[in-house]
Parts: sequence; C-alpha cells; structure tokens
Amino acid sequence: MTNVQEKINQLQGIEQNMQHLLQQRQQFQVQLMEVESALEELKKTEKAYKIIGNIMVASEKGSLEKDLTEKKDRVSLRIKSFENQETKLKDQAKKLREEVMKEMPKK
Repeated sequence: MTNVQEKINQLQGIEQNMQHLLQQRQQFQVQLMEVESALEELKKTEKAYKIIGNIMVASEKGSLEKDLTEKKDRVSLRIKSFENQETKLKDQAKKLREEVMKEMPKK
C-alpha cells in the first residue's frame, strides 16, 4: 500500500504544479492581451508615449512599436512554454492515475 500512497502523493504534487502553471500562464495571457491592445491603439495615433517609472515621456512611435512587438513575442513564447509543461504534467498525471487504479485493491 505504501507504493500506492507514494504515487498518490506524487499525483497531488503534479496537480499542485499544474495549478501553479495555470496561474502563471493566465498572468502572461493578460500581459499578452495588454500588449496587443497597446499595439492596436498605437496604430490609431500619431503621437506615442512611454511610461518610465512615474512619468510619461514622448517616444518614437516606431521604436515603441518594435519594443511592444518584441514583448509580445517573448510573452507568446512563455505561454507556449507553459502549455508544453502543462501537457507533460497532464501525461504524467494520467499515467500515475492509471497505475494507482491498477494497484488499488479490488472490492
């Protein structure tokens, strides 16, 4: 029974990791939406401003667009990484669940 208990503990750890990854992915998805929104608004305007610390300064539109596009790419890459990690953890959890179910005593 200890082997089953160890696998159940591992399964609980995997589920906690998945929950943590989900929260992080959601935070990055919010960032991605904000960046995409900023890029859309930037296309509609002639003047561009950038917030640095507590002040807003005029910025070159092209430079700001480049920065936002790079940030969008980085955030998208992070989201993809989280999705890949989630997939691996789901596969591990599925395998462990199957092993636990096989080892559980039949009633």
